[in-house]
Amino acid sequence: MWPSTWLPFLYPPPASVYVAAMSAVSLVSMANAGLAELRGNHMAYSKFWHVVAAGAGGDKQRRQGGGGGALLKSRDGMLVAYAPALVAAAASFAVPGAVEGARAQILSAALAVHFLKRVLEVLFVHRYSGSMPLDTAVTIATSYLLSTVTMIYAQHLSRGLPDPPVDLLYPGVVVFAVGITGNFYHHYLLSTLRADGGGGDKGYKIPRGGLFDLVTCPHYLFEITGFFGFAMIAQTVYALAVATGTAAYLAGRSCATRRWYESKFEEFPARIKALVPFVL
Repeated sequence: MWPSTWLPFLYPPPASVYVAAMSAVSLVSMANAGLAELRGNHMAYSKFWHVVAAGAGGDKQRRQGGGGGALLKSRDGMLVAYAPALVAAAASFAVPGAVEGARAQILSAALAVHFLKRVLEVLFVHRYSGSMPLDTAVTIATSYLLSTVTMIYAQHLSRGLPDPPVDLLYPGVVVFAVGITGNFYHHYLLSTLRADGGGGDKGYKIPRGGLFDLVTCPHYLFEITGFFGFAMIAQTVYALAVATGTAAYLAGRSCATRRWYESKFEEFPARIKALVPFVL
């Protein structure tokens, strides 16, 4: 029997080898990606990769995506990355029996809102000046699509299982709302660093305002908050594994970002942490 007294905030794990495997794979792979960021092995869509690519082969390296593949404009690449998950979350409402009950409906709606926000930010908020390998965009898209579909599926499998003694559904909605709002606000602050909107200013600056005065990556902090909002809404092992893996990955990226700012700006304040104010 599932030890409900041990983990009173989770549904019993469903009898699904697929969901169990995806829970483990998601947690381990994302944690490993966070460690890779710390070691300097960056995903090929960040400013870090473009710096490495420039040093390794300049324009030719960037045109080839670092591995000889097709290259997309960064904006197009991020749309490719986010759009499939948005479509899957929205389409789940049209699949008979896929989204039943308030918890499942709120989870699917939150996932749709999350990826709709990302798509709208790509179109209207973020300023892009780089490029992204097509295979990277497809890899990210596949990851987001699988995690979205699996989170909805795991929620579907929990239908009929004993409810967790501790109900986190509505507190989870609040946590998700805080996460998505804080993430958007700090993305907006980042976009104002290139206020010309035409990509004319491609130099990096130290962000100011909001929690940027305390940490280098408050947008990641709020993204992690949003993912734990998903986990609280769902209360499934899989959603918790994804949230924990996301936290590990973004912690690695945050530390790498802080290290990058320190190397680029001599005046970078030592008091500014990477992710959590006064702590990390």
